Amino acid sequence: MNIVYMFADQLRRQSCGYAGDLRAETPNIDRLARESCELSNAVSGHPVCAPYRASLFTGKYTTSTGMVINEIRISPDHDTIAKALDRAGYETAYIGKWHLYANELGNHFDPKNSFIPAGPDRLGFDDYFAAYNFHHNNYGENSYYHLNTPEKIRYGEGAYEPDCQTDMAIRELERLAEGDRPFALFLSVGTPHDPWDEDNVPAEWLAKFRDTEFSLPDNYLPENDPHADGWARLSREERERIPDWMRVYYAMVADVDRNVGRMREAIERLGIEKDTLFVFTSDHGELFGAHGRRAKNIFYEEAVRVPFLVRCPGTIPERSCGVCLNTVDVMPTLLALCGLPIPEDVEGRDLSASLLGKPGAPEPDGALMMGTGATADWGEGFEWRAFRTKRYTYAVYLKDGEEHLYDNLADPLQMKNLAGEADSAPVLSEMKDKMAAEMARVNDRFHPVGYYRENWVEDRIIKRTKAD
Repeated sequence: MNIVYMFADQLRRQSCGYAGDLRAETPNIDRLARESCELSNAVSGHPVCAPYRASLFTGKYTTSTGMVINEIRISPDHDTIAKALDRAGYETAYIGKWHLYANELGNHFDPKNSFIPAGPDRLGFDDYFAAYNFHHNNYGENSYYHLNTPEKIRYGEGAYEPDCQTDMAIRELERLAEGDRPFALFLSVGTPHDPWDEDNVPAEWLAKFRDTEFSLPDNYLPENDPHADGWARLSREERERIPDWMRVYYAMVADVDRNVGRMREAIERLGIEKDTLFVFTSDHGELFGAHGRRAKNIFYEEAVRVPFLVRCPGTIPERSCGVCLNTVDVMPTLLALCGLPIPEDVEGRDLSASLLGKPGAPEPDGALMMGTGATADWGEGFEWRAFRTKRYTYAVYLKDGEEHLYDNLADPLQMKNLAGEADSAPVLSEMKDKMAAEMARVNDRFHPVGYYRENWVEDRIIKRTKAD
């Protein structure tokens, strides 16, 4: 069984047409949702770019990868999905944003930060690797990738990076399909991540939304969340720009959708759709002022709930599946679907039986979600833990112990905190117990981010691979 894993950056589930957003131009994603297993309760276990990717590739929680913030370098000593695939004779390919290598805050375009050298830092992606550590410039001189040298390879005048990355992925898919080895192709596109400037998206897509009305979210708050870090706070000027940001965001999503369609068409044209797990998902979402926040790095639905679609005709039933899939579960689930062994140190769960529609498939109680610090610096006071079931979200902040409890079915916008209500005490207690049990299972001690800086990291490079 082959794997084609395509993931967007900052695409929230609720901004897809199949999830009910009438503004979305996502016909290909919507069709894929109808003709796939759509995991309606999939969440980003740590809704920040680098921590998500660390968990995706290792099957471990942030407290075991040490990837507690962005702009630090992961240890190459973890077992990973690519290494497991290598052992099974797979050919691997990775295209796009990596975000697990640089050890400097900022200075993204210096090759010492943007180039990931061949070898252990590629975490087992030892075959085709056309990537860069981190940027979100979709046009121009600072839109580029590296192969096996620090040389910056630019896409060309007027070229839009996500389209070029999809071109590369299709060419690589054509090559892989001609070979005699199974393969895994990961395509990491950088949209619809900000900056949401009109010159950072194709004019043709922006024009489709020129007359669309974008208003503030129904759960918008005019004051910043006191628990928000600097990346999540909004200035008065930024608040005025939210509708314009959303216009560009939806234009970017429309282009992502077109490229999802192109990838699916290539898989079908090459005659490999019955032998290929095609996954489309995202690393996390975006708030746009909901709950008084922008960006991600929080337990609210806008940040954590992501699309997760898996298609393989004849193997994966076409249906909606409500199992709570967490980021750490992706690696063991994909390996199991391919009939491959799961490394012993993986902390996620194999949910393949649920995807296959087997009666009585075991399900986890829910998903443990983590916030281990400010988005990309070492400031303390922003740490939280949360646990999400099919119905409820429970969360608590480390700094002041403030608790949140939401009934996501009755209150999908999470506007009513039930944590202090007597009638909700039994649910609150149950959710706390479930979260505590999962934290204990993976030895998560809810440390402040400074603990990792002092005990795990040297020069923004992670030196450890296991919690104590």
